[in-house]
Amino acid sequence: MTKIIEKSSVPPRPSLESLEHKAVWLAFVLLAIGLHVFEAALPSLGPWFKFGLANIMTLLALMYLGARAAFTLAIARVIIGSMFIGTLFTPTFFISLAGALTAATVMVLLYKIFPRISLISLSVLAAVAHMSGQFVTVETWFIQQSALYYLLPPLLALSCISGWINGAIATYIWQKLKTERGL
Repeated sequence: MTKIIEKSSVPPRPSLESLEHKAVWLAFVLLAIGLHVFEAALPSLGPWFKFGLANIMTLLALMYLGARAAFTLAIARVIIGSMFIGTLFTPTFFISLAGALTAATVMVLLYKIFPRISLISLSVLAAVAHMSGQFVTVETWFIQQSALYYLLPPLLALSCISGWINGAIATYIWQKLKTERGL
């Protein structure tokens, strides 16, 4: 028996623009995961501190694809990256997820409120938010010691430095993308 498929039951083909958007998002996610895994192999500059290279991809996704893409990229790279490095559902995973969600939220909100904000400023503020989100998570769930607050100033200083560097890298890449893609 052959079943006749009605034309109306076949979903429409996605547009080339939609497919390109998904392909670019996937490329950004894969790069962010790669940076996440690469950075996990590097020595840490302090407790809960990594350079935040994957946040470069979140910044670029925000600029190129929009807020939703940037936010979902931040979540996807932490979940998938944690699967690769073996930290899924460990304290490290939850600390990383808290930082990524806080940073992505700050990026998106600031970009919506101040659309002409520089990527460096956005990156620095997101890095501070990332560290703050991680710090609150650690203090709330894992280490309830007042002495922990002595670590916050140097960690925030390191966050500002790494945020500036990542913002400068993101700005360079964004300028290249704009030139090559005619954005």
